Amino acid sequence: MATRTVDLNADLGESFGVWQLGDDDAMLSIVTSANVACGFHAGDAATLARTCRLAAERGVQIGAQVSYRDLAGFGRRFIDMPPEDLTADVIYQIGALSALAAAAGSTVSYVKPHGALYNSVVSHRDQARAVIAAVHTVNPALPVLGLAGSVLFTEAEELGVRTVPEAFADRAYRPDGALVSRRERNAVLHDPDEIAERVISMVTRGRVDAVDGSTIPITVKSVCVHGDSPGAVQIATAVRGRLEAEGVALNAFS
Repeated sequence: MATRTVDLNADLGESFGVWQLGDDDAMLSIVTSANVACGFHAGDAATLARTCRLAAERGVQIGAQVSYRDLAGFGRRFIDMPPEDLTADVIYQIGALSALAAAAGSTVSYVKPHGALYNSVVSHRDQARAVIAAVHTVNPALPVLGLAGSVLFTEAEELGVRTVPEAFADRAYRPDGALVSRRERNAVLHDPDEIAERVISMVTRGRVDAVDGSTIPITVKSVCVHGDSPGAVQIATAVRGRLEAEGVALNAFS
């Protein structure tokens, strides 16, 4: 029987100036993929350059985490913008991070929407099409990380862009498979052992418990641990350790 494999990713490079968020150094010793901010929701040029350099040194693949232009809101506020403007913004962000990754001796290997944009492209067809158009324009071979069953994946299939289904280790799910809004109680999980057990269920059994107590199917090739969550390093360590204990190999999906 073939060894089961999964990717482990985290949102990194989100510090800005004197404001430090997360422990990128520690996380890059645990994850196999780094969703690196591109300066629109978080991250300044020096931070992104350092994050790319550390990722390259650790053999961690780099992904462009693209977002709305919303530093004040950390990219967690929906922006109803014209599709052509969103396409241009995404192209800009991929281009900027690609240059920094190249300077670090690496490349941008995939694209992942962030925050409100991630949630929007689950069902907002125009914005999903705009994001996929940007990726396809920059490099049709770049995979897109997102939620299985989303219109983002539908639009990607239309243009022949590869998709990678993602699950969230530390977020609660609704019965319909969508994430519970961060504005609601218990949307973010914090117990490392509980989270690790949820990930095992996702990866080995293809299911997860929803917030209402029901069990729902889930498709996952990459598991995300949010780098800005309290205790992120402990959570990521617990998840990786539990996966390895179950014989699951950790490898970047690209």
